[in-house]
Amino acid sequence: MTQPNPLLADAELPPFSALRPDHVLPALDAVIAGYRAAVDALTGPDAPAPTFDTLMAPLERHEERLGRAFAPVSHLHGVRDTPELREVYGEAVERITEHGTEVGQNAALYAAVERLRASAHFSDLDRARQTLVDDSLRGFRLSGVALPPAERERFKDIQTELSKLETEFEEAVLDATDAWTREVTTAELAGLPQSALALLAQAARDAGREGHLATLKGPVVQAILGFADDRALRAEVYAAYNTRASDQGPNAGKHDNTDRIGRLLSLRHEAARLLGYASHAHVSLADKMAGKPERVLGFLRDLARRAKPVAERELAELREFARAELGIADLQPWDVAYASEKLRTQRYAFAEEDLKPYFPLPAVMAGLFGVAERVFGVRLRERHGVDTWHPDVHYFDVLDPDGSVRAGVYLDHYARQGKRGGAWMDVCRARLNDGESRQPPVAFLTCNFAPPSDGRPSLLTHDDVLTLFHEFGHGLHHLLTEVDWPGVGGISGVEWDAVELPSQFMENFGWQRQALDSFARHWQTGEALPDDLFAKMTAARHFHAGLFLVRQLEFALFDFRLYLEHDPARGARTLEVLREVREEVAVLVPPDWQRFPHSFNHIFAGGYSAGYYSYLWAEVLSADAFAAFEEAGVFDAATGERYRREILAVGGSRPALESFVAFRGREPQPDALLRSYGLAA
Repeated sequence: MTQPNPLLADAELPPFSALRPDHVLPALDAVIAGYRAAVDALTGPDAPAPTFDTLMAPLERHEERLGRAFAPVSHLHGVRDTPELREVYGEAVERITEHGTEVGQNAALYAAVERLRASAHFSDLDRARQTLVDDSLRGFRLSGVALPPAERERFKDIQTELSKLETEFEEAVLDATDAWTREVTTAELAGLPQSALALLAQAARDAGREGHLATLKGPVVQAILGFADDRALRAEVYAAYNTRASDQGPNAGKHDNTDRIGRLLSLRHEAARLLGYASHAHVSLADKMAGKPERVLGFLRDLARRAKPVAERELAELREFARAELGIADLQPWDVAYASEKLRTQRYAFAEEDLKPYFPLPAVMAGLFGVAERVFGVRLRERHGVDTWHPDVHYFDVLDPDGSVRAGVYLDHYARQGKRGGAWMDVCRARLNDGESRQPPVAFLTCNFAPPSDGRPSLLTHDDVLTLFHEFGHGLHHLLTEVDWPGVGGISGVEWDAVELPSQFMENFGWQRQALDSFARHWQTGEALPDDLFAKMTAARHFHAGLFLVRQLEFALFDFRLYLEHDPARGARTLEVLREVREEVAVLVPPDWQRFPHSFNHIFAGGYSAGYYSYLWAEVLSADAFAAFEEAGVFDAATGERYRREILAVGGSRPALESFVAFRGREPQPDALLRSYGLAA
């Protein structure tokens, strides 16, 4: 007897232990076939007059079925990649892309939605339903529905090829990251703190080797660049990490993304021109707050004008310190983190490593949940026995004050082989309440922290704590939505340059004494974070803020200009644009062989193309939003309830600026960002 496909099961949560690569394509084919039949019925001669219930609601249900089937597959590709899964994943993405373009180019369906928009019925709809209709019409136009047949077909082919290239780009970065390791001798371990030694020893054990092993996993790279006294080791790790998936470095050419970058730029530009836009950057801004390229460039360059002089002063101080105290006469990029840590320790009698014993992961999680309860009125309760993809994964129900389950979240904290680097939140299930059924939202929350080792729990840096709060902020945006339609609920439909508001907002709690008191306890003694250590941490908060900000501006300007200025006749110009941007904003220019663009997943494979500026743009919103809590009290319940109602609950059902004004009572003030960096005049 044939076993049912687990990806098609109508289950509350995905049955991860039952999923196999050979389930993927049959499940997607079945869901897409059902979706296609529904579209045919909605546009056929017997279709009813278009109302929201007869047209939009069925489309939302089918879109959500597709999401339910593919979300666990996409997630496994990021957290437990295998050759067998990878083989079908690329094909799956192509089929979904082709289907999405097919729906977006369906002229009869577009006409039906237009009739609904023009009908008297439209004015009777609530805000979320109206927004869903308007967003759908914009989506049709951006899918090329109005193009002549030949151009429409070309646009469809471009989208399919782009999906394939994006997958290949990301996989090349993962493969390049996993491909490089290096045994570290006892002498080379000098300067590394105990937590870093344990990390490198664990990496060696995982590889079936003795001693200590350097890898290109984020926690290992950060530990070596920040603490290793051996300059040659730092230089080697820096070079290996910053030449991943490129034509340079120890694995030069092996996973090279150079040609993929050129092709991605070319295809995105061609697609933009087909739609009548000057560039992919113009397309990117079609559904963002900034709206116009001039506004983005003006925003970034104004920040650079204010931040660069600060960064230059910081770098001059660091160079002098490195020369006088460390014997480094020619400060190089692989020295910066190391020298900065030494200078911070001297200036503030404080090192990041001093904090780690006070941030054991279990206590930080409990504190994070406590903040969510005090500010937003929700509790998280672990549910045991949930089917997951790894023994380290935990699942929590999100409970309203009356004890009812509102949502759920998977937490996957640790770095491991076959897992993509970085941290992210993604959608497992979207909220859907269509009058017939009610599906609560479920999220994936993924990090890459150092795992427990040698009898110690996972001890986080303060930056790790902020990362956890950040991703949990994204999670709350998804989990606390009160919009019933997936297309405009939670993070969906929110302008991309505002979607980071809830995540960056949550980071602020990681600096508040009231919040830290609830979880910052020494993992061995239970001692609370000492006042003098908190004072030093706070004093050092803006240490090298200028250097950090110009680095972010470099990323953002490079991304935006690369897409805005692309000219097919001149080719990709990747390194040329990067060099020009660095001349404008950078204060320490890396060597010519550095190839950070080749592993820049965000802008080539991660949805941030011509949109990386969004992090800084949203930081204006988040800093100004948190100022309301500073004014009313960090845990003020009324302010928390208003933030939940006006920002989190409404999702993408209305413009982000309107939501911000509803919460704050006014438009955002740009100086809030500079104040948050300690750079305001």
